[in-house]
Amino acid sequence: METKKRALGRGLEQLFNNENLDVDTIERTIYETATNEEIVELNIDDLRANPYQPRKVFDENALKELSDSIKEHGVFQPIIVKKSIKGYEIIAGERRVRASKLAGLEKVPAIIRSFTDEQMMEIALLENLQRENLSAIEEANAYKLMIEKLGITQEELALKVGKSRSHITNLLGLLRLPKDIQDMVNDSKLTMGHARVLSKFNDENQMREMADKIVNEKFSVREIESLTDSNEFERTVKMQKRKQPEVKEFKYVEDLLSEKLDAKVKVRDKKIEISFISVADLNRILEIIDVKE
Repeated sequence: METKKRALGRGLEQLFNNENLDVDTIERTIYETATNEEIVELNIDDLRANPYQPRKVFDENALKELSDSIKEHGVFQPIIVKKSIKGYEIIAGERRVRASKLAGLEKVPAIIRSFTDEQMMEIALLENLQRENLSAIEEANAYKLMIEKLGITQEELALKVGKSRSHITNLLGLLRLPKDIQDMVNDSKLTMGHARVLSKFNDENQMREMADKIVNEKFSVREIESLTDSNEFERTVKMQKRKQPEVKEFKYVEDLLSEKLDAKVKVRDKKIEISFISVADLNRILEIIDVKE
């Protein structure tokens, strides 16, 4: 254990055992405990991306701005790497490496530490979640990978990354979208709001039909939600069919539940009605409220 602690840096093992991880705290701990002798210059050609890096697309304009800054001021903050069989894997700082290469640098300052695969995965996800906006699909894939590799529940993952359980569930639901529609989200042709509505349908043809309307006719999320109310699309049986006057005093409850469940919610006659679009959408809602089938 002492060898592992020295390899990671003092106090880092304790951080990874915490329920909620913060990548800034992790990196700060490494930088503060590293000696000058531990900061080394590594050849950029010997560096490889973290295999668990969730970001697949990097903003070229942002990289160019960082590259210009590096040309003028150099790389202020060392990257963090792990020694691999051949070369090094980047734990934190891939953008700095890419920008440094763009700036024509051959070497970058680095701190070498030993990490498990699980820790590499957690840092890669957290660095992107806490510092830059991942696309909704990239974030969803990262959550799916962590759940599978770490063998944890959605609730445990939510605590670990500082997100709500419903956020995790709703993002994972986006992975039901066909690959071509996922690409539209990554290319910013569809917003996350659009994607969440589309992911509630069972039929891929309906998903694509709606996606075409969004792109070609510039439909808003509200307009798409209105279209799903028509009989043209599969709807669910509501929990209470008899029409009752809306109770305004419970509007705040409707709003809170609608936000949490990402579904239309009505409070009528001392009953709560939750609308869903498909069986998959119903299962998503049951997952959020932790009801087992």
